[in-house]
Amino acid sequence: MEKNIVLCDTNILIEFYKNNPNIVAQLNKIGAENIAISAVSAGELLFGALNKREVLAIKKDIEHLILLHTNDLVSKKFMELMFTYSKSHGLAVPDALIAATAMVN
Repeated sequence: MEKNIVLCDTNILIEFYKNNPNIVAQLNKIGAENIAISAVSAGELLFGALNKREVLAIKKDIEHLILLHTNDLVSKKFMELMFTYSKSHGLAVPDALIAATAMVN
């Protein structure tokens, strides 16, 4: 049986930390073992932490998720996305890296 992994963008996880009931319910339904985040999203969450206590809590939460790292394929897809959409659509670097991670994985 193939596992259905869901790659969550940073904004979804921020809503989880805000206790948005719809997001919390959906993530609980998916299950932590099926939730992936990109290394970029992990970094964005850590960057947005207000203090060391939040950094440690986020780090602990990340350890329960599937962490997807960048690699050669992700880098190549990232460059394609930036070439195609950075000027025409204002695609930002973090969003392009997250999108490339999703597309490759």
